[in-house]
Amino acid sequence: MTKKQKIMGIRLVISAVFFGLAMAAEGKVFWYWILFIISYLAAGYDIPLRAVRNIKNGQFFDENFLMSVATFGAIGIGALEEAVGVMLFYQIGELFNDYAVNRSRKSITDLMDINPEYANLLRDGAEEKVDPYEVEVDDIIVVKPGEKVPLDGVVVKGSSSLDTKALTGESMPVEIKENDPVISGSINLSGVLEVRVTRLFDDSTVAKILELVENASSRKARAENFITRFARVYTPVVVVLALMLGVIPPLFTGDWGTWIYRACSFLVVSCPCALVISVPLSFFGGLGAASGQGILLKGSNYLEAMANLDTVVFDKTGTLTTGKFQVTSVDPLAGTKEELLELAAYGEFHSNHPIAHSVKEAYGKALDPSMVGGAEEIAGFGVKTSVYTQNKERELYIGNARLMERQGIAVNAADSMAGTTLYIADKNTYLGSVTISDTIREDVPEALKGLRTAGVKKLVMLTGDKPEVGKLVGEKLGLDEVHGGLLPGDKVGKVEELLSKKHKDAALAFVGDGINDAPVLACADVGIAMGQIGSDAAVEAADVVIMTDELTKLVDTILIARKTVGIVKQNIIFAIGVKVLILILSAAGIATMWAAVFGDVGVSVLAILNAVRALRYQNRNEKTH
Repeated sequence: MTKKQKIMGIRLVISAVFFGLAMAAEGKVFWYWILFIISYLAAGYDIPLRAVRNIKNGQFFDENFLMSVATFGAIGIGALEEAVGVMLFYQIGELFNDYAVNRSRKSITDLMDINPEYANLLRDGAEEKVDPYEVEVDDIIVVKPGEKVPLDGVVVKGSSSLDTKALTGESMPVEIKENDPVISGSINLSGVLEVRVTRLFDDSTVAKILELVENASSRKARAENFITRFARVYTPVVVVLALMLGVIPPLFTGDWGTWIYRACSFLVVSCPCALVISVPLSFFGGLGAASGQGILLKGSNYLEAMANLDTVVFDKTGTLTTGKFQVTSVDPLAGTKEELLELAAYGEFHSNHPIAHSVKEAYGKALDPSMVGGAEEIAGFGVKTSVYTQNKERELYIGNARLMERQGIAVNAADSMAGTTLYIADKNTYLGSVTISDTIREDVPEALKGLRTAGVKKLVMLTGDKPEVGKLVGEKLGLDEVHGGLLPGDKVGKVEELLSKKHKDAALAFVGDGINDAPVLACADVGIAMGQIGSDAAVEAADVVIMTDELTKLVDTILIARKTVGIVKQNIIFAIGVKVLILILSAAGIATMWAAVFGDVGVSVLAILNAVRALRYQNRNEKTH
């Protein structure tokens, strides 16, 4: 509890004590009035002062003005108990509201705690504690157990476990060793690390996260903007109606006290606190829940859009697939798969191409350089290599179908649809083929199933790969549409085409790596970057940044968004419904000022309690344990 809240708590206790004494002194007019006035001032002396200050600043119709007029009017007609009770319970409600808001902010402020205060810079073998802004790229810093990693870098000495929960939502520590990258904002749990800095603090992961969080509240959802506009019109209207209620009927009936009392009750219940506080609080809670899962949204408008997600468009490489070549098929014409893979590995011995690396990695054994002779690169075809096996020299040709055709060997090139196929021949003798593919990521099937379950109707993939490869991946994953052979500009055109076909209230999201796909991320309703918080392009172009490369986090984002928007709708319907009912009953003289207190304070407290639920989100993995 803050100092301000503690002081308000003391004031309310004093007010409640004097309120009780005043009730006990009923019949003793002097003490009755004195005790009630003390109780009123203890609880709400600052409300009329705020109202006057706001009027001077041109803000006439706010909750301070409404409460001041209503309670002064009640005092004027002798309804002391109601006047003091209204102020006391209003301030109790405000204290509760303030506490709820602070609690909702806690998840965001916890995230802000990732900001490092210093860095241990290593200079001439000695450590010097400096501001992270003073550290340059390639400087060596020391990170001790319990300290935050102040800047992005690579471990040059030591090993440890890092707590990355505040960054990624991952509860398990991450084991790191020499040559592993580390991101700023992580907490070192065990060993001492020496880290070579790779980014200045302004460009670091932690700086970009903090910038995202600080700017998130500036982009408001449609529901928030609606409430702001609603309050501007609603409050002046109810003030005029209350004035008419307090003046026009008694001109005919002469019963001024009764109608002024009803007008005061009307003003009390009309206060729009429940809406003005609970709706932004709900969205703030949703943003906090998402950040706790390692999902950063640039504004509540994107949270609202995620709740209405209808179409998700994916980039292929690095999003649906690993982006790493792997041997997926070995097809010897004669002999064993192991023998063919060994020949392919030796044949690619001198090559540094990623495909050659994948063949050697699949072979998995140490290669003897003495078994390899000269190698010749045949541009656009493949390689020619001399390999010594079984006491004889073999002239291997490894490459595409055109290389085989050049050697006079017929092969079935249709198999290349599955990926990149290397054909292997010993001079003019065909030995077999090895197929290398970009493999589908492990979590993709679960993520796509989760998106379907969450109500996403269309799943589309866009790729720069040849259409045949894209089609195979799309069929394997059960996607609705696949478009291959696309340049970045072509992807923008496809997304614009999909945007033109969707329902006006539905949203389309594009999920990519945030580097090559910046134009597409920018043109979608929601651009989502996967695991690329360190990329400038991702942070600038994307609307949502998922700190890990887990595609399943998309499902969490949708669930959080829909829960948040559901809570917002509940609060709007509940608050407006109850207030309209009590406004009518107050005008008719059926509801007392105590009912009006419930219509204001009670509804606000219930709406805020409901809004706080947006903070609580248990992800899918936790639910299954």
